[in-house]
Amino acid sequence: MTAPVTDNAVLKLLNVESAYGPIKAIRGVSLQVRRGEIATVLGSNGAGKTTILKTISGIIDPRKGSIEFKGENITAQDPALIVQRGLMHVPEGREVFPLLSVRDNLLMGAYTRKDRDGVARDMELVFNYFPILRERAAQDAGLLSGGQQQMLAISRALMANPDLILLDEPSLGLSPKLTKEIFEIVVRINRERGTTILLVEQNANMALNASDYGYVLENGRIVMEDTCARLREKDDIKEFYLGMKEAGVRADRRWKKKKNWR
Repeated sequence: MTAPVTDNAVLKLLNVESAYGPIKAIRGVSLQVRRGEIATVLGSNGAGKTTILKTISGIIDPRKGSIEFKGENITAQDPALIVQRGLMHVPEGREVFPLLSVRDNLLMGAYTRKDRDGVARDMELVFNYFPILRERAAQDAGLLSGGQQQMLAISRALMANPDLILLDEPSLGLSPKLTKEIFEIVVRINRERGTTILLVEQNANMALNASDYGYVLENGRIVMEDTCARLREKDDIKEFYLGMKEAGVRADRRWKKKKNWR
């Protein structure tokens, strides 16, 4: 499936294929993220969502296809160079530096920057988004709760002042209340700062409500794409991702029905 063509795309993937040894994880993936929007990739566990992000950020080299960021080819480039171009990856499982303080973790996110005044302003900004990080600024990051570590991981990415953030499963292991809080702040970051975000998430309801455009990934392939408002109204999305069944006897047997992407 080909992503719709638009001139203001900050990220474009064209027919990208990546694998782990002999096992193909994503197959012919084409998508794009427009400047200033939140785009999301939905899919079950093992569908290939995380592989897409790792391929974009240079952690995995694609076997086929191309990746463009801000109009330049970044396919299989060194991850450090991709970061310097303005693309930050918040990985699944948070991956903070546990023996560094919260403040030093944030400064690690700004290591490519030379503007000290700008770094100081952004430090204050992330403390306003996540006040608990200000309270824990001198504490080792490994002693934070899971939710606080997720806040720190997102804030560390913001400290780079990026053009695009890849956000992998921010709700993983968090309570519904904390998940809602983090998603609300992610939307604020996008709306207030204009930061473009590519979100990968199993919680389809939260992702569709937070995002502007969505892709559905099944077995490594994009099988559907549309605005999130329209995706929420599609029967297969309602049933297989939002848990909404049709009323009546027929609904009891819909588990036997195969997905009919349309």
